[in-house]
Amino acid sequence: MNWILLIIAGLCEVAFASCLSKAKEVTGFEAYLWYGGFFITMTLSMVLLIKVVQTMPIGTAYAVWTGIGAVGTVLAGILIFKDPATFWRLFFLSTLVISIVGLKFVAE
Repeated sequence: MNWILLIIAGLCEVAFASCLSKAKEVTGFEAYLWYGGFFITMTLSMVLLIKVVQTMPIGTAYAVWTGIGAVGTVLAGILIFKDPATFWRLFFLSTLVISIVGLKFVAE
């Protein structure tokens, strides 16, 4: 169950980073809606991370949480915000994914 909560927390991190990106593209009330989404998803992400670290090593939980956020944000940037998908970006992204999976297998 903790791994599911950790994945959801990481996805919320992707959501709050994406909300920040969208907020800078718009003005007025729409920007405030994106900032509201940022605060809601950031809070949810932190609450879930706090719950997970009560029973999981902080080093593993934090590394996986930030890894999901980093990988997800890069992928969102490529797929949604049209960031470049260069060979080296994808190469290092894949090494990050391999490291996250490795941490899951060695976590106690």
